[in-house]
Amino acid sequence: MKTQISQFTVNKRFPLTISRGTTAQTTNIIVKIKENGIEGWGEASPFGVGNQGQTTEIIIQALNRITPILELYNPWQRQEIEDILNQYQISSAARAAIDMALYDWMGKSIDLPLWKIWGLNINKIVPTSVTIGINSPEGAAKRTQDWLEYMDVKLLKIKLGSKEGIAADQKMLLAVKQTAPNIALFVDANGGWSLADAISMSLWLADLGIQYIEQPLPRGEEQNLATLKKHSPLPIFVDESCFTSADISKLAEYVDGINIKLMKSGGLSEALRMVNTAKAHNLQVMFGCYSDSCLANTAASQLAPLADYLDLDSHLNLIDDPFMGASVENGRILPNNLPGLGVKYSEITT
Repeated sequence: MKTQISQFTVNKRFPLTISRGTTAQTTNIIVKIKENGIEGWGEASPFGVGNQGQTTEIIIQALNRITPILELYNPWQRQEIEDILNQYQISSAARAAIDMALYDWMGKSIDLPLWKIWGLNINKIVPTSVTIGINSPEGAAKRTQDWLEYMDVKLLKIKLGSKEGIAADQKMLLAVKQTAPNIALFVDANGGWSLADAISMSLWLADLGIQYIEQPLPRGEEQNLATLKKHSPLPIFVDESCFTSADISKLAEYVDGINIKLMKSGGLSEALRMVNTAKAHNLQVMFGCYSDSCLANTAASQLAPLADYLDLDSHLNLIDDPFMGASVENGRILPNNLPGLGVKYSEITT
């Protein structure tokens, strides 16, 4: 099979601030795999979690290293290809792009979308949350109103963990709640709280009817999750603390759910393993994203019927997304009936 690697830059309509910093623009990568006149697409987007940073340059280097070797195989040899990726310790975002492209190729080769190949029911897909980044109370209220005017918002995920402390977090959240009083709210601290602050905030947030807290403690402080679990009246989800299925059993006793992202997991294959492992441990599952375009989020939407929560909104905040795929209906991200991932170039590209 032949491979092609290229880059594209996407810009956010509204820069997103979390506890680790602000993102306004990213340069992502598309991988195309060609065999027998069929072309499969996959995406890699950069992200950083503690010492797990994967920049565009790191991803490109990994892809340039492995793709000449992959050309010795055909897209049906998925097990052999996975062994090669493991052997060369290819970074998870690069793996995700390759894995997506292989699945896209497979679906196109048999003329079926992935969700049908997996036998999934897209009517079970839940609404996606949309994200309000760390901001002033006034800025957060304005961003909330922007989302309400843009689409039929069913859920809001509020990014907390402000460097100004939990008092600033509380003021911002109250501003959002006042702007959208009838919409369910989730909270994601992105590891921005100490244990004491996490306990305090979990009690305060529970009184306001918040549904869960995500990644309250920094990656590397998982040993404190047991204490937090004893004191928190809210369900606890982990994101940065959980990359692959191998992480789940170590966390299962102290959390209620995991956030699966294709760039962390290394693609749809591992994401499916994570779903099954999480369910075996009686954990709930969320699918999330980084600065992914419609390509990667449409790929994630193929597995969306298996998720309890969805946070696939990054492409909705792009002003120059080069792709089109999954649609938004009643707040839900729905894959289409096109074969493979069901992604095409958008009108702005063509």
